[in-house]
Amino acid sequence: MEKIENIRLNENGDALILLDQTRLPGEIRYLVIESREQLFEAITKLRVRGAPAIGIAAAYGYYLCALRDKDQEDFFRRMDDAERYLASARPTAVNLTWALARMRAALKRNALKPRDEIVALLKEEATAIHREDIEANKRISEYGMSVLSPGMGVLTHCNAGPLATSRYGTALGPILLAHEQGVELHVFADETRPLLQGARLTAFELKNAGVDVTLICDNMAGEVMKEGKVQAVFVGCDRAARNGDAANKIGTSSLAVLAKYYGVPFYMLMPLSTVDMNTASGRDIKIEQRDPEEVTALIFRERMAPDGVKVYNPAFDVVEHELITAIITEEGVITEPFEENFTKAFERKKERTEKTDA
Repeated sequence: MEKIENIRLNENGDALILLDQTRLPGEIRYLVIESREQLFEAITKLRVRGAPAIGIAAAYGYYLCALRDKDQEDFFRRMDDAERYLASARPTAVNLTWALARMRAALKRNALKPRDEIVALLKEEATAIHREDIEANKRISEYGMSVLSPGMGVLTHCNAGPLATSRYGTALGPILLAHEQGVELHVFADETRPLLQGARLTAFELKNAGVDVTLICDNMAGEVMKEGKVQAVFVGCDRAARNGDAANKIGTSSLAVLAKYYGVPFYMLMPLSTVDMNTASGRDIKIEQRDPEEVTALIFRERMAPDGVKVYNPAFDVVEHELITAIITEEGVITEPFEENFTKAFERKKERTEKTDA
């Protein structure tokens, strides 16, 4: 199997190369992204997906907008337009707006410099966002391993591996790192309706890595817990509120309720960039509504529902913080009270970053 790299700049640094995740597992196909419209389409159509990966792609996209803007007048207004446009691609994943805000801050810091220098510094900032995600994923994976032991059964939902981030991933990171270190686990991957990210992507990544993975339908999760085959649930996250409520792929909330009933620890794994301290609780998280065709026809050879039937297709649901055993980040395993401990984690990250930069 060839090495899979989901996000990178081309050798000239003037185009973004994205792995088209809608083609997996049957075809490994890369897209060349040269415009903000192409990137918008790639994000909305889930060709690139996973909160951290979306943020990385958006950062590179912002840089490419600056690179290709040759007009001398209204440059900063057009960059603001580009930010708003890209931010509207998916409303729930906070890493998208976080990365764009960071790129905007880099632009403003260097606003008085020559245009070529500004563009070069934006490229550096996007590259730094990518590099930092790789580092954060490794740390998340190491902390996640602290709650695992050899032979455990781990249930996961959707896809939170390298395809959704950079290296290792969030929810899959500890599993992949454990496998590298000879610690074998048994993974149950929910297929994840309606777009089958678990079947198409998680099963693909784990099988390719040599991890023992069993694919199950979403509605089998309770049964494998009841049978004692699962000792932990590991899932990713698209946005966490400061009280610990956390949005993830639709179906995650149901898993949390099942895990609570069967006494299975429920862990959400994410970089701190996914924690939105400006959002008070899950009630304030905007849930993206997706195209009804995803439910009725998209992945089927023939339409599987009657024409004109009403469809409710939220992309995410919110897990209340009371159902979460712990949130695992690059700054450690965080438990209640979440707001207080998130604040401490951000402080630790700041101190660590300052020491590294010194």
